[in-house]
Amino acid sequence: MNKFGMTAKLVAHEGHRDTLLGILLEAAQAMEDVDGCELYAINVDDGDPDSIWIMEIWRDADAHAASLNLEATQAAISKGRPFIAKMEGTRLRVVGGLGV
Repeated sequence: MNKFGMTAKLVAHEGHRDTLLGILLEAAQAMEDVDGCELYAINVDDGDPDSIWIMEIWRDADAHAASLNLEATQAAISKGRPFIAKMEGTRLRVVGGLGV
């Protein structure tokens, strides 16, 4: 299995998590039609009012890279960027598990 995974933590500026969450949920909906996207899950940590976690699984790294050039992706990035205080991410190689 050579699937590409990514986990990212976005920390919203204080009090803006819900705004950023809405933008990310719209982006997740747009991912339904993107070739190679197998999972795009948006999560919140109920113990941290400013953080959002994104988990992605892609057919391969090339499919992920291509998605970053899509108009919908660029629009979501532009729309969300002002609400992000901090961002960290990890690129992963998916090796198996339920649903993959």
